[in-house]
This record gives sequence, structure tokens and C-alpha cells, in this order.
Amino acid sequence: KMPEAATVQPADSNHTFHPSSTFKALRNTMLRPILFAAALALSTVQAHAMKIQELTTKAGIRVWLVEERSVPLFAMRYAFDGGNAQDPDGKEGVSHFLTGMLDEGAGDLNASDFQKRMEEIAMRMSFDATKDHVYGSFETLSENRKAAVDLMKLVLNKPRFDADAFERVRGQINSSLVAKSRNPDSVASEIWYKTAFAGHPYGRPGNGTLETLKGLSPADLETYRKAIFAKETLKVVLVGDINAAEGSALIDDLFGTLPDKATLRPVPKTPVMAKAKVSITEMPFPQSVAVFGANGIDRKDKDFMSAFVLNHILGGGGFSSRLMEQVREKRGLAYGVYASINPYRAASILIGSVATKNEQMSQSIDVIRAEIQALADKGPTQEELDNAKSYLIGSFPLRFDTNSKIANQLLYFFQEDFGIDYVERRNKEVAAVTLDDVKRMAKRLYNAEDLFISIVGKPEGIKPKG
Repeated sequence: KMPEAATVQPADSNHTFHPSSTFKALRNTMLRPILFAAALALSTVQAHAMKIQELTTKAGIRVWLVEERSVPLFAMRYAFDGGNAQDPDGKEGVSHFLTGMLDEGAGDLNASDFQKRMEEIAMRMSFDATKDHVYGSFETLSENRKAAVDLMKLVLNKPRFDADAFERVRGQINSSLVAKSRNPDSVASEIWYKTAFAGHPYGRPGNGTLETLKGLSPADLETYRKAIFAKETLKVVLVGDINAAEGSALIDDLFGTLPDKATLRPVPKTPVMAKAKVSITEMPFPQSVAVFGANGIDRKDKDFMSAFVLNHILGGGGFSSRLMEQVREKRGLAYGVYASINPYRAASILIGSVATKNEQMSQSIDVIRAEIQALADKGPTQEELDNAKSYLIGSFPLRFDTNSKIANQLLYFFQEDFGIDYVERRNKEVAAVTLDDVKRMAKRLYNAEDLFISIVGKPEGIKPKG
């Protein structure tokens, strides 16, 4: 997900793994110096200096474009509505599998030839599936634009899904699932989502399971691709050495032959369905992991910015947050603890995590609950608010110091329908948050008794609840 900030990026373990081969890793290592050196030169493009153009191509595709001619490189980010919430029942993991297969051959090029061709033209692409979207990333040097676009067009329209590549990628995902099943962080997160969203698409494992992956076929990937890859829900951001006319023509060339409409099933709005509950899953480790959370606030809520600033104070501000100060700095209970607001399309959650020794988990949970309730009861101080706003305002331009970062941020703003002026408005909205605003939001958002907590390990002094 291309986030408003790290504190609103979905903490979603369903899309942390990207299948890769040795060749992919080698290719990326070889390309990185070329593309990175070019990207660094774009650091002069700061948020205050950007001119964002909003285009609609002849094919009806909506595009945001930032023209920056100083370096012969451009980046593209795009997204289709869909994601793993659209995985058919019994075929969980198909969207994730698809994103791992899209650079494994297309048109008349098998996987090896395709990836060699990417290396030859210094092109980089990647794909990701989150709960609500399928994302694509594309970067190339201007001199190789036509060759790169031709290759990318094959990916979008004629992926191969050859049997040998399919089985290799399936094996890689299977290995990842096995590794995650032994990782307490992954297990705690998966149990949290499964329980919090029981019976809802958000509660299903986005990477699938060993059983569902076993039943998937190349035809399933192609069916999903045809249902999701459509102009109707597509949003594209272009940044770099390209103008409006070139960008519009390029986008229509890439995406113009896709179907007009996607085939999406409705994903119903839902609250977190587990409250005042503690789940314990025993695993033989010297420390335990806890994922805690409750209902959050919709991104389009008029008071979201107050919640965003408030969360920075609670657990999004690194060492300056209350949770870090109370859990780590004052008591030495854990190396790290965080909280974030994750707004999805059909739900929004307040979610956080802490890892500590088994004998210290009970005290850590007590401290976290106490800090959440203290904010609910009294709110933060003026000093905490001032420090949070200063950091959030001052750090914002750092998200726009390369073309890739610009594209990432703008795609998120574009998807949320913020408008092209949001880059200019955003810091003003942060600055406008008052102490009364965050105190009101704390009373609305925080209640320590509402937390659903998923613990994995062998915590001492805690019993399951609910």
C-alpha cells in the first residue's frame, strides 16, 4: 500500500512475501546501481515544487503526472481495485500467486528469456496484492522506454503461466507459508485478522494456505487477472522524464486493450467483530508476541487527521511515542512497540504489536492498556501535540525526494480521491489539529477494554478471555 504515512500503512502480513528466483535477485542487484543513481538526481523535486497534472487518456484512463526532465528516467505506479478480498472461496492466495507470476514470462518469452530481457534494458517491475488492490510498479530509463513498454504490455495482456515456472513459484510460496507458520509475529497477526474479521474476506489469509495453493491452476490465475485487470478501476501515476502527451499515449498503449469493466464481488463494510478478547496460541519460544487492536476510523472521516496525529503520540512516533517511552524506555519490557491506524475500504482498525519475554508479556499488556486508557480519559498534553505536529509536518517532504517516492505517495492520494492539491493542503490540515480535537478523538477512538489481543508464545500470568 502507498501510505499517507508509515502509521497508516496496513500492518498486513498477507502481502509481505514476493516469490522470487535466484535470477530475479541477481537481476535486481545488477539493475539497482543504474536506476538508483538516476533516482538520486531527482531529489531536487520536492513536494512544494511539484506540478501535478491530472489527465484522462483517450481510452478513459485516469492519470496523475509529474514531469521532471532533469534525469532520463521515469517511474510508474498503478493500482486496480481487487486484492485478496476478491480471491474466490476455496482459492485463497490466487491474487498473491498471480503477482508472483507476472514476470515469469509473457508473450513469446519464457521466464528466463523475459528476465534476461529486463536486465538488458535496465527495466524494473514488481507487483503486489493487498486486501483491496493489486499494485504494479514500473521503472525504466528514457532511452529504453519503447522496449520496456512493449515488455510491460505483454505482462499485462499475455502472461504465460508456464507449468515449470508455475510449480517453482508455488514451491516458493509454500516454503514461505511454512516459515510463517513457525514465526510468532506472522501467526499472531494471522490469528488477529482471522478472529477480528471472522466470516469476512479480510479474515482470510491473503497468501493462501498450503491446501488452497495445492488446488490452484494457471487457469485460476488467468481468470482472476481477467476479472481484476480492467480500465474501470485503474489509477496510474507517472513521474519523471515524460510529458502529458507522451504519458497519455504510453498509458493507452499499455492498458488500452484491457476490458472496460472489472468483475468484482461486493465486500461488505464490517467492524472488528472481536472485542474484549484475549487469544493465546502456545509456541515454544522464550518470548511472546502480542498483536492488539480494535475499531479505527475511516480515512474519509472529517476527523481522521486528528486521529492520525493522536496515533503518532500513542504509538506511531518511534522513540517519542507514549508506548515506546512507557514499555521500553522506562521499564525495559520490550525492544519495540507500535500502534497504527489502518483504513481499508471495508473496515478501519487501530492495531499494534509488542514482543517481549514470556514472563514480561502480562506487564507489557497492562502498560499498553493503561496508556491507551490514559489518553482516552485525559488526552495528550499540549507539548506532545506540538511535538507530533512538528515532526509530521517537517518529515512530509522526505516522502518526495525521488521519483519512486513521489509516485508511491501520489498514487495513495489519487486512490483516496484527495485531489491534486492535497500535497499543498496536507501540512495545513496537520497544523490545524488542536488539543481539543485530539482529546475528543481519544475519547471516541480509545477504550482499553475493547482491545482484542492475539498472543503467540508461552506468556506467563495471562489467561485466554472471551
